[in-house]
Parts: sequence; structure tokens; C-alpha cells
Amino acid sequence: MASLPARLAARYETCLVGWPVPTKMATGACLWGLGDVVAQSATRKGDDAVDAPRLARAVTFGCVIHAPIAHVHYEFLESFVQRLKVPSGRVPLVKLVMEQFVYWGYFSNALYHFAMATMEGETTSAACDRVRDRLWPTMVAQWSFWIPVQYLNFRFAPVRHQLNVVLATSVVWTAFLSYTFPQKEEAPSEEL
Repeated sequence: MASLPARLAARYETCLVGWPVPTKMATGACLWGLGDVVAQSATRKGDDAVDAPRLARAVTFGCVIHAPIAHVHYEFLESFVQRLKVPSGRVPLVKLVMEQFVYWGYFSNALYHFAMATMEGETTSAACDRVRDRLWPTMVAQWSFWIPVQYLNFRFAPVRHQLNVVLATSVVWTAFLSYTFPQKEEAPSEEL
């Protein structure tokens, strides 16, 4: 009889093959939430409780926005290199360049900042301002973090697991985003 971790991994693989998008959405919700909790724990003062609305925004983004769009992104990258008949030794590099410098990095980071701003109640104009102010610093940080991760991911992980590698690694990245670009905080009330 297989061990519990082996049975859970087999069940997850079955779900990933049979229901890839819902499985990745559930994984995204859990891991984006974990990343935000890690970030909040690192910045929490004293016995402050976890900011539940902030956590809900991270979980919502990871589940409803990021995971389904990222699933399409990884499937597109695979079909792109297949259509171009990219030699197997160059596939990781072609995918990496497409992802980091052509479209995905800019799109996904702009989407993150815009979605967080709108979920915080900001106007569309304010959300666009946030994207304008934060996109470039996020991209610079992304390149130093994600280029090595994604090269290894594209080199060694099967396509169906590439988003899972990203979601697992995103615990660190989400903590970084939450820490470096904190979501709107309520202004302290002044007591008279």
C-alpha cells in the first residue's frame, strides 16, 4: 500500500489531468493565500491579527484571476514552440524570452497591481496610476527572481506541472509582492 503522501500526489495528478483549471484554481487560492500570510507575518506588529480582507484579495486573485489565465499562458507557450518547431534544447530559452520580455511578465504584473487596487475599492484611474507607478520596479524584481526559476521550470517540468512549480514558488514571490508593494492600509483614526 502506498504512503499517504504518495496517495495524495496520485489523487492530485488525477485531478490535474481530469480537471486542470479547477485544480490549478484551488492550488492558486491556497498558495497565494499562504504567500500573503507569510508576508503579513513578517510585517505584523505584536499580536496584530491577520488582515482578513487583504488575505481574501490575495486568495481571490490567485484563484479566480491568476490561475486560469496562467493555465492558458503555459498551454500557449507549449503550442507556440511546437508550431515553430523549436529544437528541444532551445525550448526553455524561447519560452523564457516570450514569458519574461514579450508579454506575460508585463501583463501579469500589471494585472496584479490593477486587480489589487480595484479590489481595495480604488477607482479605475487610481488603479491605472498604481500600475504606472509600480510596474517597472516589479518587472526589475521579477527578472532577478523568475528568470532562473522559469528556466529550470521550462527545462525540467512537464507542461501540466509548470504552473504548479510557479504556484509553489509564488509563495515566496507573493510574500515579496505583499511586503514590497503593500496593499492600501486604512489611515489611523485621530482621536480628539
